[in-house]
Amino acid sequence: MLLITPTCISCKKTIQNDEEVYVKLRYPKRKGITEIKAFLNLEGTFICEECSKEKFEK
Repeated sequence: MLLITPTCISCKKTIQNDEEVYVKLRYPKRKGITEIKAFLNLEGTFICEECSKEKFEK
C-alpha cells in the first residue's frame, strides 16, 4: 500500500507525513478496519489544510 501516494484533490499537492488533512469518504459497511492508512488511500479523497480553508471560508 505504500505505492499509493495521497494527493490533494484540489491542488494536486502530495500529502506529507504528519500533515493535517481532511478526508471525504463513505461510512464503511464492514466491521473492523485494521489498516487505516490503506483504507483511507483506497476509499477516501484527501483535501489539504490550505485548500480546505479556502473552500470553507467562503
